[in-house]
Amino acid sequence: MKLSQFNFELPKELIAQYPTENRDESRLMIVDRKKGTIEHKNFKEIISYFDDGDTFIVNNTKVFPARMYGQKEKTGAKIEVFLLRELNVQQRLWDVLVDPARKIRVGNKLYFNDEQDNEILVAEVVDNTTSRGRTIRFLFDGTDEEFRNNLTILGHTPLPKYIKRDTEIFDKERYQTVYAKEVGAVAAPTAGLHLSKELIKRMQIKGIEFAEVTLHVGLGTFRNIEVEDLSKHKMDAEYFYIPEEACELVNASIEKNCRRCAVGTTSMRALESSVSANNLLKPAEGWTNKFIYPPYDFSIANAMVTNFHLPKSSLIIMICAFGGFDLIMQAYEEAVKEKYRFYSYGDAMLII
Repeated sequence: MKLSQFNFELPKELIAQYPTENRDESRLMIVDRKKGTIEHKNFKEIISYFDDGDTFIVNNTKVFPARMYGQKEKTGAKIEVFLLRELNVQQRLWDVLVDPARKIRVGNKLYFNDEQDNEILVAEVVDNTTSRGRTIRFLFDGTDEEFRNNLTILGHTPLPKYIKRDTEIFDKERYQTVYAKEVGAVAAPTAGLHLSKELIKRMQIKGIEFAEVTLHVGLGTFRNIEVEDLSKHKMDAEYFYIPEEACELVNASIEKNCRRCAVGTTSMRALESSVSANNLLKPAEGWTNKFIYPPYDFSIANAMVTNFHLPKSSLIIMICAFGGFDLIMQAYEEAVKEKYRFYSYGDAMLII
């Protein structure tokens, strides 16, 4: 399949700028692969599609406040620094994106002040990695705990650029899932944002299990695909971890022929990165650059919750691999017509 096949017209006004008032009150499109049908529901109604013995697989990664604003030495020019990942804990080395990139060169120092204009951190640019990317070293003599506390003070919730507003106080809580635990993501696993504590509790009472895996979402998930031939696209590697406990829950559902629902593309990538020879989930820890595109045989999940994604993104391509190209593109056409809300703070789709 070619990249251009995954294009569609998306009116800008359908890109959600704010979340719904309550997590579990977004709209939910139900796409039934066997029947070839599309239905429109409220997210709370998802519970009626699952029963005792079914398992939801969720990504428990936690977003850290990755966006920082600093000044360049001498000129005082305002620089946005987006922390991507920590390369060396002892040396406080980080991969970052900088904007505007053309103003930042190796050897430049960057100064970060808090809201009271107190200087909190200084960093030095030590390497040019890409046109926008740099490696920086924070010059800090305190403890690791003090350093991380300073990053938290300076950092802002890393809302995607298509949300055209400043970060607000509620974003700190709403741009995290209610089960977020493992710090390391620079973007939320957004399908999970719809699950409220109350809804999870109701599902557990019904006998639905929740298995937690970790995949630290990096910017690679959202990077533009530059090649028409999908087989030539290379995903950036992201850290993932699948514990024994998750495997036991998921494999019990497989053996009982119950539903296994991956909540989001990141959970799905983690699952598909660790499949045993007899098509069961096995414990794993490491880095995955798995890129899922049609045709693809999924081994673990047989249902999926996902948000509505960008045209020509790796995310919609995976959804088409799972739901079937024609049916999913038809569902997206319907979503635009019915004015579903798109992207991180948007509505959801359940594929069964």
